[in-house]
Amino acid sequence: MAENITIARPYAQAIFSLAQEQGDLKGWSEMLQFAAAVAADEDMVAIIDSPRFDSDQLANLFIEICGEKLNAAGKNMIRVLAENDRLSVLPEVAELFEAERAAIEGTIVAEVTSATALNEAQQRSIADALKKRLGRDVTLECQIDESLLGGAIIRAGDVVIDGSVVAKLEKLTAALAH
Repeated sequence: MAENITIARPYAQAIFSLAQEQGDLKGWSEMLQFAAAVAADEDMVAIIDSPRFDSDQLANLFIEICGEKLNAAGKNMIRVLAENDRLSVLPEVAELFEAERAAIEGTIVAEVTSATALNEAQQRSIADALKKRLGRDVTLECQIDESLLGGAIIRAGDVVIDGSVVAKLEKLTAALAH
């Protein structure tokens, strides 16, 4: 995966620069998210990896599948990626684009994994605390993992806060072992 991120980075940066020039970060974000979903589809992965299709055929098929979700510049992006045998890194391109967009817009998406569903007040409290700590507006993506027993794990960019009961029990075990 790290290799795909490395390959995707120059494409994401170029697309981000173009999107900024065009003043259309949101439009490019939507195009990239859709194209990334198409590229990640199991059947499309098989087609992308197949030697039966040359880059023109692959680009035309991909563009046809995306239909009106791509504008002229988006179609050109697909052609460039296909020509360079890079359609498979579209999910990483989209991810990097979103990270740059969030940095420019002063936002961040935080992934919260908890043992039970969080109510509105808990979500607001977590979002407010993260906003204070990170200095950005925070959008939460909440997931449930009952194996945590209690508490939560929060991931926001490079920040990971593990407040799960499992993590606390592991720390206690390590402390008692010493």
